[in-house]
Amino acid sequence: MKKRGLVAALATPLALFTASLIASEKLYNFAFKRVDYVPETSADKQKYADAYWAYVKWLKQQPVQDWTLNPDDQANRLVAKYVPAKAASHRTVIISHGYKGDGETMANYAYMFHNMGYNVLLPDDRGHGKSAGKYISFGWQDRRDYLEWINQVIKQNGPQTEIVLFGVSMGGATVEMMSGEDLPAQVKAIIADCGYTSIEEELAYLLKEQFHLPKYPFVPIVSFINRHRMGYFLSDVSSVEQLRHNKLPIFFIHGEKDIYVPSWMLKKNYRAAKGPKMMWQVPNATHAESFWIDPAAYEKHVSAFLSRYLPKL
Repeated sequence: MKKRGLVAALATPLALFTASLIASEKLYNFAFKRVDYVPETSADKQKYADAYWAYVKWLKQQPVQDWTLNPDDQANRLVAKYVPAKAASHRTVIISHGYKGDGETMANYAYMFHNMGYNVLLPDDRGHGKSAGKYISFGWQDRRDYLEWINQVIKQNGPQTEIVLFGVSMGGATVEMMSGEDLPAQVKAIIADCGYTSIEEELAYLLKEQFHLPKYPFVPIVSFINRHRMGYFLSDVSSVEQLRHNKLPIFFIHGEKDIYVPSWMLKKNYRAAKGPKMMWQVPNATHAESFWIDPAAYEKHVSAFLSRYLPKL
């Protein structure tokens, strides 16, 4: 082969590799880098806007307490809003928000649990809201932060307190990932609404469905970038693996028409979960829409699940 031909032969794969690196870096920044605002909701959920803002208004009218973890460490400072129950209660729900949201975006769920007699803790995850963090960990680092929030609740409310973990979308995956940790005895149940199986599977699925791109080489390169930035590969971030170690009662909720976190992920998570478990696939609901379609029915299902494992207040 002549020298010019050899150079051309080498240049083509090198150019493709370079282009893949550049595209993967852009993808990583798009998906993992924090944003300091809450993006507008999808068009199909705009019809719930008035109801959503009414819940936010309610939250802002409550006697909210500001809680903090690692207050003197700016790189790891985390914040949460705590809403005491209407009457003194030994039960607290810790609510985990969705991707690029914050605690305030979960005001509707806070309202529901408040009406059920619970204290409510609404953390802002790393890389979200008023908490520190350059990047979004999709529940993996958050699961350890939530262990600290659990300890904070126990410290504030006493060892007799009973805790429920609840999350939606990324928050659903976060509480699923928490299920495999060594949780204190005060944690009594978990409710996960539309959580994904793993960030690797979720990213590969969205690449294909939304951008018509293959898993390879982009997901492995993004995983390598994350290992360098955050200290772990995407293959480490798995709800399925954590659920295999679960011992607590867990309730899975998922929209039947969810095309963002597809229903096969619900079934895979459900099959993996150990311990007592229930599943409710909500007809006609898209991603994270199950509550909004019928708030009363949603509360009824949640109450029915909890009443099986926690005696009535």
